Amino acid sequence: MTSSLGLAPLLERFFTQRLMQQRQASPHTISSYRDTFRRFLKFVQQRLRTSPSRLTFEKVDAPLIVAFLDNMEQHGLSIRSRNLRLTAFHSFFRYAAFELPTHAAQIQRVLAIPSKRFTRTLVPFLTRAEVDALLAAPDSRTWCGRRDHALLLVAVQTGLRVSEMTGLTRQDVVFGAGAHVRVLGKGRKERCTPLARSTRAVLQAWLREPRRGTEDILFPSAKGSRLTIHGVQYMLNKHRQAASRTCASLTKKRVTVHRLRHTAAMDLLQAGVDRAVIALWLGHESVETTQIYLEATLAMKERALAKTRPLQGRAATYRPGDQLLGFLNSL
Repeated sequence: MTSSLGLAPLLERFFTQRLMQQRQASPHTISSYRDTFRRFLKFVQQRLRTSPSRLTFEKVDAPLIVAFLDNMEQHGLSIRSRNLRLTAFHSFFRYAAFELPTHAAQIQRVLAIPSKRFTRTLVPFLTRAEVDALLAAPDSRTWCGRRDHALLLVAVQTGLRVSEMTGLTRQDVVFGAGAHVRVLGKGRKERCTPLARSTRAVLQAWLREPRRGTEDILFPSAKGSRLTIHGVQYMLNKHRQAASRTCASLTKKRVTVHRLRHTAAMDLLQAGVDRAVIALWLGHESVETTQIYLEATLAMKERALAKTRPLQGRAATYRPGDQLLGFLNSL
């Protein structure tokens, strides 16, 4: 019979040794996993009447984790977000498998919890008219307006993630031949994204602005610190509202940095850029991830249909098929 083991020291080693030191996980991954376990521990405290620091590893079993995930869904968590929460548990228990081989059965039951399937919606993106209206919304007479215009232009042309945008420094922008912006993206993979001529001109003008803060952040807040995700979203909401006065279709659309990222991908795809290049551009782990953009626009499908030869169909006499094959086909 195994003795009870405290969860706290194992969870602390998972974050400090496994995620930060060994895997060098991105700040986004660490914060996502942290939020998952923070919510889970609060749920367990209410359910088991046990404080997180006194919780044992044996208590964290598959039924408890499933109950937590179901509870989150009942409170409005989407299935996609539920699966992301489950990823945090799977990562922790894979680490626990090396640390606690005596608890293999409990660990395997948690690792066997499946992700839920969900209906994948079409990728949302902005039209060229909507992008133009959004870029024209910031007030170019103010420092914040010029910053916002430059940030929006870089986001929609490069397709960077929000964490990549807020983490850019002045040194990450390279001009001259092969002008590009250098980022450390998801999975700590470094990549370079080329800059269009119009984007280079706007960035060069922006870099001549007086600096704010001491951290050389490319798009700092008014106080010179790094923009938060909520700060960026507040800025996008403000400019979307202003842009909707001239572009009515923006009234019912939510604009996020991720939607601007989708917009950049769709621009590349509609320009005939190969999927493999788009995957490298966006920093995707696999080319298959880029497949979602092929399903997103009806215009491309219509152009593909126009290139095909019309089928010369003709009416045929109906003959009933085999009953057994019909039964199998109906399954």
